[in-house]
Amino acid sequence: MNLKELSQKLNLSQTTVSRALNGYPEVNAETRERVEAAARKFNYSPNRRATSLATGRAMTIGHVIPFSTQHEMVNPIFGDFVAGAAEIYAERGYDMLFSQVPDGDERRAYEELKRKGIVDGVIVQGPKIDDVRISILNEIGLPFVVHGRSSGASEDYSWIDVNNRRSFQRATEFLFDLGHTRIALINGLEDMDFAQRRREGFMDAHTERGLEPDASLMRSAEMTEVYGHHETKAMLQLENPPTAILAASMISAIGVRRAIEEAGLTIGKDVSVITHDDDLSYLKNGQDVPIFTATRSSVRSAGRILADMLLSRIEDPTAEPVHQMLEAELVVGRSTGPALQSR
Repeated sequence: MNLKELSQKLNLSQTTVSRALNGYPEVNAETRERVEAAARKFNYSPNRRATSLATGRAMTIGHVIPFSTQHEMVNPIFGDFVAGAAEIYAERGYDMLFSQVPDGDERRAYEELKRKGIVDGVIVQGPKIDDVRISILNEIGLPFVVHGRSSGASEDYSWIDVNNRRSFQRATEFLFDLGHTRIALINGLEDMDFAQRRREGFMDAHTERGLEPDASLMRSAEMTEVYGHHETKAMLQLENPPTAILAASMISAIGVRRAIEEAGLTIGKDVSVITHDDDLSYLKNGQDVPIFTATRSSVRSAGRILADMLLSRIEDPTAEPVHQMLEAELVVGRSTGPALQSR
């Protein structure tokens, strides 16, 4: 079935049907729902090229990945985020375009995308504390939204983020309440905004309890399983090792668990562990009872929300930037327990 035939069945103009399917705000909700229901019923899929010609849009969203973060392409967190965003793209008739560029060459990449008109907007991921991409995109005039925030950015922009600071403060407080005072932090790279906020939450909890965190128990690097294993193994060999560990990623936490078990210790009994859980589709934190106590927030859901936010911005470029803060849920699993007075 083509657009003309669908329009005839609905007794609507082709323009109205096309605009309804592409999310134009001037089409009222009742008409949009009616058109979408008919499209599903008759298995209608819009011709992307025709839609592009009719709307003057590329019907494509860009994701620009610097070489230094190309590992993100195989990271399950990135994969789940993109899968969530892709659900919204597909519903609204958009494709995705991935580009890899040398570090520091993002301006040229974004200018090329804008000049060629091959994308209607971009999603910025993994923002740093002072992320130049925000000012570049505002200057170029290419619609964008950010997954996370950049503390040093002076310009306003649309973003969605997890309350990382509060999440890690709450997790640290939970460990304090279990009697732990020597708590290790296995964080992500701290030039990344989310990792800096998690460190601040960890520090806030110590300050409120009148405690000074031990600098030898605070580590920062790329969140891999090997990193979690290596740092935990080293800290467990200290004269006064930690009784609890706070990890910034499920991936790192798997390495943490491996190191604890290799040391002949029991997770949740000898050493408690809390991690951040992005509720990943292919890396689930147990089933009925979580393996790890965790601060949980679905990155797939964040992908859906952010994609919808970007498409709305493309449709109405004059709208004010939108900000959405997600709160992580603290789920209690088998990896935490009361602190032992001695090993």
